[in-house]
Amino acid sequence: MPHSRILVINPNSNDAVTQGFSEALAPLRLADGPEIDCMTLDEGPFGIESQAHVDQVALPLRDIVATDEGSDAYVIACYSDPGLHVCREATAKPVFGIQESGILAAMALGERFGVIALGPASVKRHLRYLRQMGVLDRLAGERPLNLSVEASERPEAFDRLVAVGRELRDRDGADVIVLGCAGMARHRAALQEVLGLPVVDPTQAAVAQALGTVLLATPQ
Repeated sequence: MPHSRILVINPNSNDAVTQGFSEALAPLRLADGPEIDCMTLDEGPFGIESQAHVDQVALPLRDIVATDEGSDAYVIACYSDPGLHVCREATAKPVFGIQESGILAAMALGERFGVIALGPASVKRHLRYLRQMGVLDRLAGERPLNLSVEASERPEAFDRLVAVGRELRDRDGADVIVLGCAGMARHRAALQEVLGLPVVDPTQAAVAQALGTVLLATPQ
């Protein structure tokens, strides 16, 4: 197939998060498929954990997609989907936000989804977004880890993810779990095995949608 590329952008400046979700995307790097390149927004905050952080990165993200000439699709790898709409205005190419894609994937896998968030402030932002999407009736619940982006990426965060995932499953009735931060990507497979439920990594979900879009748009 002709050369094609999907650019996945981490809006925070933590390279460990970028490396973590890049490794999680390995199954989607097809031998004859589009390149999947991951980059870190150097001017972004170290973790996007407030509305101010979300607003701060919107225009730098827009500038990237507006000036980039080598990509066929873009993924914004932050669960708050910062700058999603302004980026879509800046390019005719498809732009995917991982929260939107992750929720859509979860609704295809189960009846009621639960979300593992970083903290209480993240929950409030996410609920606003779910209201805008019109899918609150499919939400079983959202519970916080009470961890930072950096801490959620570390191996020692796994036990906390398991505890919160079990609360969503057993108390809230979730039959599918969504990881509410790109930094949690490393934990998806192991968490799914422990919980016995589908666990959606939203960055994988968004890149999978971008991959399908690019492949179907490519002349065979």
